[in-house]
Amino acid sequence: MKALRCTLLLLSLGLALPVALATAALAQEQSLSPGVNKSYKNPDAEQTAKSYERASRDVVQHSDDIVAACRLKPGMTVADIGAGTGLHTRPFARKVAPGGKVYAVDITRPFVEYIQKTCREKGIENVECVLCKETSAELPPDSIDVAFLCDTYHHFEYPYKMIDSIYRAVRPGGRLVIVDYKKEKGVSPEWVFGHVRADKKTVIKEVTQASFKFIDELDPMKIHYVLRFEKMK
Repeated sequence: MKALRCTLLLLSLGLALPVALATAALAQEQSLSPGVNKSYKNPDAEQTAKSYERASRDVVQHSDDIVAACRLKPGMTVADIGAGTGLHTRPFARKVAPGGKVYAVDITRPFVEYIQKTCREKGIENVECVLCKETSAELPPDSIDVAFLCDTYHHFEYPYKMIDSIYRAVRPGGRLVIVDYKKEKGVSPEWVFGHVRADKKTVIKEVTQASFKFIDELDPMKIHYVLRFEKMK
């Protein structure tokens, strides 16, 4: 009888975390980073692309390292969430071809339209653009092998709801890769401390609370980190 009670207790603890996180996601009505996306209401996508894809950017200089960290293979489905102007969308599309697909997900309509236009111009046919919401990536359940966020997590006003929606979209055994700014004195630019809500430790805590398993960290860049997580089977 005692063994049965212990088993039931362990089962209840195992179920408690996902239930608690689902409740937290549903309850999160207040933005944790109000105003962080105000400059993306109606941007000039052409001008933004020149800034996002300039050669001096850390993530542009290490684009090959970032793509390699995702471990993409032909036939996979990957979601570039917060795709911006498509810096990583286009190389992802080449990596998963033939047979694979990229969801280019963004909250900003001009960016989504810009990605559609540039993919047409480059003859890239395996990209589907998705206009998402502040609280949801708007992806079907169990639809992707890899979810990718680059300079995106710190733009989540409702991180619990967003990570919950991403978790539901990732297939069992699939991965989540997060690239974002380090928030470290002596390493990070000063503007980061007023712009980026969560440091690396907080990101890992919030994502693992959403039932992703932390796998490892890569450190190929000066002011960015790369975190990899897995959705348990």
